[in-house]
Amino acid sequence: MRAQVHGLTDVGRRRENNQDNLLVDEERAVYAVADGMGGHAAGDVASRIAIQALAETVSEPTAPPEANELLVEAFREGNRRICESVLARGEWRGMGTTIVAFVLRDDRVIIGHVGDSRCYVRRNNELIQLTDDHSWVAEQVRMGLLTHEEAAKHPMRNIVTRAMGNRLEVDVDVSEQQAQPGDIFLLCSDGLNSMIGDPLIGEILETHRADPVAACRALIDAANEAGGDDNITVVVLAVDQQTP
Repeated sequence: MRAQVHGLTDVGRRRENNQDNLLVDEERAVYAVADGMGGHAAGDVASRIAIQALAETVSEPTAPPEANELLVEAFREGNRRICESVLARGEWRGMGTTIVAFVLRDDRVIIGHVGDSRCYVRRNNELIQLTDDHSWVAEQVRMGLLTHEEAAKHPMRNIVTRAMGNRLEVDVDVSEQQAQPGDIFLLCSDGLNSMIGDPLIGEILETHRADPVAACRALIDAANEAGGDDNITVVVLAVDQQTP
């Protein structure tokens, strides 16, 4: 399957340092965004460890279902390394990271995530969120206790219920999609979707569907123009329209 891909990260307008990390490995078709947490407790270290563990674990272009299992193994290895780092360095206590990743195998997209970093696909003029946020407000929405509009403004919207580094065992959500010609996949940290809504995200992806580099730049610019309250990281993969 032919595709073009690009990734970009930006510190935003309110943060002093960038705690996000990303992976764009076209040779092995592995892509990820990790959003570190902990401020001075080294959130950037946690996200970097998670990305490194993923890159080292998914070292071969394994096909499904082995790729699904390998993605879970990679996330668990990243979690183990972060927990060990916290035990070794007391000043890092409290650090952690969310992560979302996918591996592309022929026309199969295997998606894994922990936390509230997201994976979307733009398909048939519709933007579809492929991951469920592991966050307090998202759980309230799923239970019918908050609306999406209320969740977007809620003071606890940044509280995640699952992350790497929180505990020795981590639950990983894995799903699989069949890529279609013309699909545009997006991985992002919440610094994007907390600043701009899905309609604008979809519009930008559609406008720049033939140019992932321009799409990444436009998404980050839009998030910064809306306030840039957090670090912003995006990976855009555009499947060729003529892919059989």
